[in-house]
Amino acid sequence: MNRPRYISIAALLLAAAVGLSGCTTASLDAGKEAAASSIPGKDAAIPAAPFNKSAANLLPPDVKAKGTLVVGTDPTFAPYEFYAADSKTVVGWDADFAKAVGETLGLEVKMVPATFDTILPGVSSNKYDVGISGFNVTAERKMNADFASYQSSGSGLAVKAGNPKKLALDAMKLCGTKVGGEKGTTQGIETLPAFSKQCVVAGKAPIDIQLFPSQNEANLALISGRVDSVLSGLVGMGYASKLSGGAFELAGNQDFEPTPVGIAMPKGSPLTKAMVAAVRALIAGDTYKAINAKYGIPDSVTISADAVDASGAK
Repeated sequence: MNRPRYISIAALLLAAAVGLSGCTTASLDAGKEAAASSIPGKDAAIPAAPFNKSAANLLPPDVKAKGTLVVGTDPTFAPYEFYAADSKTVVGWDADFAKAVGETLGLEVKMVPATFDTILPGVSSNKYDVGISGFNVTAERKMNADFASYQSSGSGLAVKAGNPKKLALDAMKLCGTKVGGEKGTTQGIETLPAFSKQCVVAGKAPIDIQLFPSQNEANLALISGRVDSVLSGLVGMGYASKLSGGAFELAGNQDFEPTPVGIAMPKGSPLTKAMVAAVRALIAGDTYKAINAKYGIPDSVTISADAVDASGAK
């Protein structure tokens, strides 16, 4: 699907609603304002994270000298990362968290938009210093990257309003249906293929897996009826359903296979120890709690400082 490069998830969802209902662009403008206001604490002040000298001392000399942390992110997954009203600035939970990591380490943070499936390769090639975009910390990913975990969250299944096909986050309930997802996600490359295999073993039709370049496009496919459901992160899909104007909803609030979520760095990176120390300091302080409160992140996905290290860094 062709679209302008800079557009927020709220605008895309509402644009789809406009196309389906025949509303005017005035409705879109009003809807964008309503979407922005749906952030629970959108005007809440986030206290600056205190500088942590011990963590900063662990920074590699080249990063310290540069003074900037370049972050790859996919701004199509509110409330974690999306575009502000200017359609250029990346905002959201991950943007605020990245800024707090920078404050902890004494670095400026530059958020660089990218498609999700290109971020980890970009981290490995040093195009980005780190990737912060809701990466599940899986055994496969840990073979090629280091991680500093900051949450633990699972998958959620979005369906058309009213769930007319009675779908559920169960392989046997999805056999023979069209399920959307985003390219490069664990849902797209691990969970859905595993579900489809279960269908075939049980003698049922496989799942028609349809992966899209962005979460926005997967959600729009659900709104337009091109897929029957979309599998993605539970918190993000729950938030997107609220922005959809009733076009889709979660098929229950089941948090399927909660997995650590973390900041990605090159495997064996000299930056890993500093990032782990910074995230530990943040989680133990007030800034992490304030960011969670601003975006209505449930306590169930938060982790303790002891659970941050997902890479073996000491």
